[in-house]
Amino acid sequence: MATTIYPYTQYTGIWKLNAASAAVGAGTWPSPPQPHLFSWGTNSGGVLGIGNTTYYSSPKQVGSLTNWLNIAAGSYGPIVTKSDGTLWAWGYGGFGNLGLGNTTYYSSPKQVGSLTNWQSPATGFGCGYCIKTNGTLWSWGLNNYGQLGSGNTTGTSSPNQVGALTTWSVITASSSGSAFAIQTNGTLWSWGLNNLGQLGLGNTTFYSSPKQVGSLTNWKYVATRFNSTLAIKTDGTLWSWGYNPYGQLGLGNTTNYSSPVQVGGLTNWAMAQISNSALAIKTDGTIWSWGINNQGTLGLGNTTSYSSPVQIGALNTWTLISNGNQGNFAIKNDGTLWAWGYGAYGSLGFNNKTSYSSPKQVGSLTSWSNINGNGTSYTFGIAKT
Repeated sequence: MATTIYPYTQYTGIWKLNAASAAVGAGTWPSPPQPHLFSWGTNSGGVLGIGNTTYYSSPKQVGSLTNWLNIAAGSYGPIVTKSDGTLWAWGYGGFGNLGLGNTTYYSSPKQVGSLTNWQSPATGFGCGYCIKTNGTLWSWGLNNYGQLGSGNTTGTSSPNQVGALTTWSVITASSSGSAFAIQTNGTLWSWGLNNLGQLGLGNTTFYSSPKQVGSLTNWKYVATRFNSTLAIKTDGTLWSWGYNPYGQLGLGNTTNYSSPVQVGGLTNWAMAQISNSALAIKTDGTIWSWGINNQGTLGLGNTTSYSSPVQIGALNTWTLISNGNQGNFAIKNDGTLWAWGYGAYGSLGFNNKTSYSSPKQVGSLTSWSNINGNGTSYTFGIAKT
């Protein structure tokens, strides 16, 4: 599918001067749109990466660098990869969580080492993770619950490989101290804090090394935040486990579970995210939410909480989501960005501190490709400009 941003047209990711513009004649055209990084919300410790500690309530471009690709927005700052395989971090680094070999704060992007084979980042409780293109998994930062997966509780301020496997494909971690990963063979693994059974292992034992969750080999997606987890299998079924006081597991109750339980019987779930509420997209492009809703977090136009999935509106054009503690974001297939929920910190991007209980478009750009918020206070997004 071609996308036009005058005078260029994008074909399968490559921008070319379109025929209509070329026919105008020779001349100097602007560079094709590039993927810039934007941030907004609170800025304690310089987490927005703008070189200061000023708060912004609407998207602000992070420097002039381009080719940003994957974002992991943690409690103390983000970890971001670029399409050239480099890894970047900034914000509060007091736990060594930026991976820069120190405990310094940075208010602008700082490259982590010089390697160019980083691919999939994640942030956890005072720590960071990233999978390389060779399938190895690396971690760094705080390790009081064994959340680094290193077999001990010793922290480190630089990336260290987790075991020797080269088959890791997905990584996600909780701001409470647990982590989950999927291997290329479809097995699911967890480690770290487990006081509420949040590791999905059927017990409350802490593990400082990856432990397989069950014996199934058809897991393809996993997301966690706080002490609750959602995962999707290759058959499109949705599963949940962990802490459930607000019905965020989507099981129609508020019971905690220490092993995966299927959410309903549908087989068309594509993506899901969870905190004290949950947000998910189906393969038909519809968007669904459930859990706590006291700030209009569910996007349903009310403040009623639900313990089972409820569709947000009737549209089937949603392609990407980011779920925070009380603020949510979604991108449509036309490249527009939408937000709703708690807006007191300006983290929704509307140039105000207002809360909204239904999706509202953020600005007028139609080139958003990625979005990630840390919950209630700040947000990062990538858009071509």
